[in-house]
Amino acid sequence: MRIRRTLFTAWVLSAALSLAAQTNELVIQTKKLGAEIQPTMYGLFFEDINYAADGGLYAELVKNRSFEFPQHLMGWKTFGKVSVQDDGPFERNPHYVRLSYPGHPQKHTGLDNEGFFGIGVKSGEEYRFSVWARLPEGGTAGKIRIELVKTNSNAERQAFATQELTIDSKEWKKYQVMLKPDMTEAKSTLRIFLASQGPIDLEHISLFPVDTWKGHENGLRKDLAQALADIHPGVFRFPGGCIVEGTDLNTRYNWKNSIGPVENRPLNENRWQYTFPHRFFPDYYQSYGLGFYEYFLLSEEIGAAPLPIVSCGLACQFQNTDPKAHVPVEELGSYIQDALDLIEFANGDTTSVWGRKRAAMGHPASFHLKFIGIGNEQWGPEYPARLELFVKAIRKAHPEIKIVGSSGPDSEGKQFEYLWPEMKRLKVDLVDEHFYRPESWFLSQGARYDNYDRKGPKVFAGEYACHGKGKKWNHFYASLLEAAFMTGMERNADVVQMATYAPLFAHVDGWQWRPDMIWFDNLNAVRTVSYYVQQLYAQNKGTNVISLTMNGKPVTGAEGQDGLFASAVWDGPTHSYIVKVINTTDKTLRVPLTFAGLKRQDELTNGICIKLHSSDLDSDNTIEHPFAIVPETTSVSVYDRALDAELEPYTFTVYKFTKSAK
Repeated sequence: MRIRRTLFTAWVLSAALSLAAQTNELVIQTKKLGAEIQPTMYGLFFEDINYAADGGLYAELVKNRSFEFPQHLMGWKTFGKVSVQDDGPFERNPHYVRLSYPGHPQKHTGLDNEGFFGIGVKSGEEYRFSVWARLPEGGTAGKIRIELVKTNSNAERQAFATQELTIDSKEWKKYQVMLKPDMTEAKSTLRIFLASQGPIDLEHISLFPVDTWKGHENGLRKDLAQALADIHPGVFRFPGGCIVEGTDLNTRYNWKNSIGPVENRPLNENRWQYTFPHRFFPDYYQSYGLGFYEYFLLSEEIGAAPLPIVSCGLACQFQNTDPKAHVPVEELGSYIQDALDLIEFANGDTTSVWGRKRAAMGHPASFHLKFIGIGNEQWGPEYPARLELFVKAIRKAHPEIKIVGSSGPDSEGKQFEYLWPEMKRLKVDLVDEHFYRPESWFLSQGARYDNYDRKGPKVFAGEYACHGKGKKWNHFYASLLEAAFMTGMERNADVVQMATYAPLFAHVDGWQWRPDMIWFDNLNAVRTVSYYVQQLYAQNKGTNVISLTMNGKPVTGAEGQDGLFASAVWDGPTHSYIVKVINTTDKTLRVPLTFAGLKRQDELTNGICIKLHSSDLDSDNTIEHPFAIVPETTSVSVYDRALDAELEPYTFTVYKFTKSAK
């Protein structure tokens, strides 16, 4: 009797496992290639929020280097006899400081700069100090002493790097000297002493690491730029975001102010300085040192298509209800010309006005601009009324350029439903959709794009991130649901042609918004789980969609699909099938992968499985523990054209196989 009961139990378990395998079997149809996946499919969106530019990606270590903040000495402490002057050599940055004799040989004149939450330097690295200076009264050469100091040090001397610089001309000249600290310090201070009688005038005081991204003098912080390159992005959208609009039109991002000699680029107020009074940073400005030339150059160097966004003449509508805050439609001429001039700056030959300016900055060749975005999160009839004029002008002058419009700030609702038909009417090429939504939204949107109009404008998912309900910070579960949602974008690559997570960067000491993809302090950077999700998609995007179904239906997390999301692609250059599967549940699931339609001589070899998993759903990588959750790769093999896979709870898995003939 006991033997029969054991056999019966074994049969029940076998039947249960068989049923589970049947229910969760993913069938990948290899016979027919689907939609082409655009090279721009997965990319990056940069906005200067959370100190992403000055104090972040832009490697300048001095805050308020040209004394143009409204409080001209913000970021500086002065001692002795220091005065601010306003007749400097640079038209758009006229302010500078004069260091004069303090009146007693035992007193000192000079100034300290606090940097961005301190100045981070590394032992043995070189840092280029530069300054525009003069002797206003002429005469004998004067000197300044430049130091990196640690003010709370227990050592005999605060300074741990020192150099003297001789100023020898009554005319403004640029001087530079190298500092090489013998210690690593995250929050040092830059100190400048007047080391002679004086007076000496100083303007545009700058400190850069020599070892920037690609070695550029006006360069980018190397570790942060490298993190962008390591994603292998297909598109790079810049410079925002809400900063494109500005709180008012005077503070919108003006690309023409961001090019040319860096010492003459004017300061711009950053709307993220005051947007959130509960996260208020009164010293948050844009030096424009990281400008459109640098954005285009970075796009080229990381292999991404540049996607600049320009103002459509509407100030931020969240912050302005008065129609007078915006440019009247009949007065949009200069804004439209800015867009046309931008295309010429990026692509024009060196005989054109703006192409010549690009060449003078060091890049005679075209940046091969193919896309331009008009406006950010605008809404209401005032947006298409303005957009229409841009579309007509750009189509006439540059029919080769693809135009990106917007569906507003929401992923659904009144404005979304109004704007999509308007975008179709205006025949824009892509529509920028934004969605910062909770877990429930991401779990319910696996089939979002399945029924979109295949003949209308394409989708640019330009800003998105899962914002955990009650825990709006980076954590594993939110990133997992982003991965799940992205299967729907991938499956509908004939509709969705670009996607960029947002925001990109955040300084641990100076953020306004979270979650974010890459966090950093003055010396270190950490790639979050959301970063690795984006990287796994970008590095495994393939060239064509292929059909993947469970019980004849796409795997979208729908009812009866056991919380599974999945998509599959073919990658032509590597002759590979790539399958992405996400288990969003707390159960281990058996998920057989069956490759249907292969020819008799076809084999699937070189199989790998990349897993992103954590048992702690609230955890993420941190500055202190940057590699707590990272993708792990193992080898897998296909038997009889099937893989009997087992997915751990809460796991994002990528399977990749090479197709070869026997």
